[in-house]
Amino acid sequence: MKTSVVLAIDIGTTSTKTLAYDTAGQIWAEVEQGYPLYSPVPTHKEQDAEEIYQAVIYTLQEAAKKAAGKSASITGISFSAAMHSLLALDENGRLLTNVITWADQRSVEEAETLRTNGGHEIYLRTGTPIHPMSPLTKLLWFQNREPGIFAKADKWISIKEYIIYRWFHRFVVDYSIASASGFFHLENLEWDQEALELAGITEQQLSRPVPTTQIINGMDDELAERLHLPSGTPVVIGASDGVLANIGVGAIDPGIVACSIGTSGAIRTVVDRPTVDPKGRIFCYALTDEQWVIGGPINNGGIAFRWARDELYPDLQNIQDGEVYNELTRRAEKIRPGADGLLFLPYLTGERAPFWDADTKGMFFGLTLNHGRNHMVRSVLEGVMFQMYSVVIALIEAGVEPKEFRAGGGFARSELWRQMMADIFEADIVIPESHQSSCLGAAWLAMNALRMVDDISSVKQVIHTKVKHSPIEENIHVYRDLKPIFLRLARQMGQEFKAISDFQRKHGHGDQKLSTKLD
Repeated sequence: MKTSVVLAIDIGTTSTKTLAYDTAGQIWAEVEQGYPLYSPVPTHKEQDAEEIYQAVIYTLQEAAKKAAGKSASITGISFSAAMHSLLALDENGRLLTNVITWADQRSVEEAETLRTNGGHEIYLRTGTPIHPMSPLTKLLWFQNREPGIFAKADKWISIKEYIIYRWFHRFVVDYSIASASGFFHLENLEWDQEALELAGITEQQLSRPVPTTQIINGMDDELAERLHLPSGTPVVIGASDGVLANIGVGAIDPGIVACSIGTSGAIRTVVDRPTVDPKGRIFCYALTDEQWVIGGPINNGGIAFRWARDELYPDLQNIQDGEVYNELTRRAEKIRPGADGLLFLPYLTGERAPFWDADTKGMFFGLTLNHGRNHMVRSVLEGVMFQMYSVVIALIEAGVEPKEFRAGGGFARSELWRQMMADIFEADIVIPESHQSSCLGAAWLAMNALRMVDDISSVKQVIHTKVKHSPIEENIHVYRDLKPIFLRLARQMGQEFKAISDFQRKHGHGDQKLSTKLD
């Protein structure tokens, strides 16, 4: 008897991955294909939609072949995708733009103008903070800077919607991706008319919102054959990568908080109703029509560690990537917690939560003649964790009572970083055995929609704990003294961050270096 599997496709910023899972959480196939992130000018971060489409096709074909070769039966397909992407199509469905990614900074001025002119009210209705990542501010940019493209655009969609359009010739978007747009009403689960009027578009230029468990049928036989799929294979539309990662690490009960650090980082927890922050510090995105994920992303996670590697330790460049990070960690371990009073604000690429300020900049504070490179690398690692903690504070003030933190991402391989998190958060940190959590989340959401499992929470039965860290009392007291200094610095430097950003723009500051993902 063949084992039923679901193929989960995760469309990311640097690659697309397709994995095949069964109801025991076992992986039957895994295929990945990367693609470039284009930056024609310093503020633009774009992808080629056709390159992504071909990556989806290739990884799906190969994963389907591998799973079938092991005598698995493909029961369905599901999608995970990065949030905040935007592209335009003309009336004939032809591409007018590249994919504008979450990392794109072209709409800094539009975001700042909106933030001071009614943006907070839009945030309270939509749950998407006013920031250049938001498709709403990107639309304002096109309206102001590219009126020709803006006038020709018949549809404004995300990359996932584009794939579905290519497959099914219809425009639908799941509540999760829609809720990250900045123009989707959280309570009504429909497009927000005031936001659309501001953006200068209509509902007809957008896709039809549907639940994340929506099943799409009607894939033609020719496409199914090309993809090595059984005829009539159902497609579950799925959700965004961030909310699906909560399913994938088992962080779906009240008070269970998911923490991840790769190139960037995020803190997220599931709630049973739309929840926003009066101070605008956190996001609120849909997981299902009855579950919502609140939290905040930080821009600078592993990318800050990579910067420290490249710029502070050029003498180690002949060592392989993985080993050089291990060596830097060993050096940081030699320095006492708190780095002898050296703090690092890790805003090398601006910052999102909880400040939502694209003008923030990195900074060492407290530097003396007694500090060396090893102090600096430890303060970089601590600075990233202090920033993550600032998001935790916002969640607590929004009513969340954290009971357990479940951590993942590339940093979770580092015992030092895991212990730092426990000491700074003053809580136990659990590391679940979960590989490709967004893919697992997408697969489990589909299994629930296809009635292969009883409910989404059943995923907890297939996720096991690998390691647990508890805070060290002595370190807690050190970090308690430093955390308020870090937070005051971050909050009080806003005017100076803007001033130096204006200087850098005026005098032609070069493009930020792009970092590959810290897996």
